[in-house]
Amino acid sequence: MLLGCLAGNATGASPVPYNTIGFMMPHMAREFGWSFGAMSLGITIFGVLASALAPVFGGWADRFGARRVAIASLLLFGLSFAAFALVGPSLWSFYAVWVLVGLVGIGSTPVTFSRIVNLWFVTHRGLALGLMLLGSSLAALVLPPLVTWAIGAHGWRMAHVVVAGLPLLVGLPLVLALVREPRAPVAADAPIPAAGVRPAEAFRDRRFWTIFASIFLVALAYGGAHIHMPEIARLNGLTPPEAARVMQVLALAILAGRVVTGYLLDRFWAPAVCLPILCLPAAAALTLAGTSPGFAAIAGAAFLLGFAAGAESDLIAYLASRYFGMAHYGRIYGALYMAFGLSSAISPALYGRVRDLAGTYEPMLIAASGLFVLGALLLLTLGRYPVLRPAEAAA
Repeated sequence: MLLGCLAGNATGASPVPYNTIGFMMPHMAREFGWSFGAMSLGITIFGVLASALAPVFGGWADRFGARRVAIASLLLFGLSFAAFALVGPSLWSFYAVWVLVGLVGIGSTPVTFSRIVNLWFVTHRGLALGLMLLGSSLAALVLPPLVTWAIGAHGWRMAHVVVAGLPLLVGLPLVLALVREPRAPVAADAPIPAAGVRPAEAFRDRRFWTIFASIFLVALAYGGAHIHMPEIARLNGLTPPEAARVMQVLALAILAGRVVTGYLLDRFWAPAVCLPILCLPAAAALTLAGTSPGFAAIAGAAFLLGFAAGAESDLIAYLASRYFGMAHYGRIYGALYMAFGLSSAISPALYGRVRDLAGTYEPMLIAASGLFVLGALLLLTLGRYPVLRPAEAAA
């Protein structure tokens, strides 16, 4: 089951667009004359739509089952992503495909898969979530060389078709074969899965909005840095193969961040775990803002950024389950995921706009260093995990 969730997450709408568009943009810019800021707006459109729909898909997962929602979304996401091969010289055709991807893709993300994992695992929930989220890290390892090869061999249009084969031919069959939801608690001492608070109660809770704000700030700092990392590397004198290796370092760091953070979340208070992890990327952002720091420094900065990104992904699902329970997990997690999705959607456009105006990413990277620290400090105000009882759950 965990392997199936990992595969679905790896080939879904969370990692695939963000790990491919950075390699596609230079080729589309040459062919159509589009600016980096204009193209980055596409991922913003996708992110805003997906974020707005996350609570809806989460509610469907609560009501109809996360497996059903994930299967339908993987299928539709793969088909819609392949449609990028058909875009023409009008920028609006490019945006139209992003709208389509945003409308159907969010069900193929941790919005659905984390619900399944949270229901199966209790004692080692943090580690299980970290392992499930490794799917995004594996995608980030596989996609840069795959996309680089596909563009070189077949052009950027067919590269989109090649990538679309991942959700259709890998993720979907594995989810169909392996993933199911438990019908009862998986251990005798496990808390009843229905324990938790109603969405309305969660939305009135200060802790919900503290988590929301922290996620938003950290994702705003990180999202654009990830998307534009190939261009950041190029501006610092790295070749395309070196930029691909930097992206692989980033992916390995996300992988390490998810496993290590998940392990630590099971043993220590989550905000204390994430304070140093989310502060270190501030130094990484300042390193990338420097003048031609070299491959080793850029790769080291990418590692710190990726490690923090892996920690944040674990944190959203873990905090949602520990502070608000599983009774209405899908809707509450979906609402928290809005912060991540919206900020991740805005961030690439901000980075792209700064790149167009200043010819460098330096001002945005300096601002990002402060956002990382502020997001980490906010979590320290959450307080202890509450004791959630079945009586708090709505019927």
